[in-house]
Amino acid sequence: MNFTLEYDSHVLKFLSKLDKHIAQRIIDKLEEILSITPIPHDAKAIVGEHGVFRLRIGDFRALYRINFEVKKVIIVKIDNRERVY
Repeated sequence: MNFTLEYDSHVLKFLSKLDKHIAQRIIDKLEEILSITPIPHDAKAIVGEHGVFRLRIGDFRALYRINFEVKKVIIVKIDNRERVY
């Protein structure tokens, strides 16, 4: 059950401003985890936002939505822990 990942334009802009190694680590981790299991055991649902989940990647948090009909995970925001919520 493989899911495709889609990145919001804000996410791509944020990743382009990061150090290349850190950005690649974040992308690799998202691809590795979310393409196989869209709701891994360490993902948390965001309170007050229906259908939005959070995944921790080091000091960063990725917020995403899942579309089960077309098997797509949409990454809507990535940022430092203090600023993501």
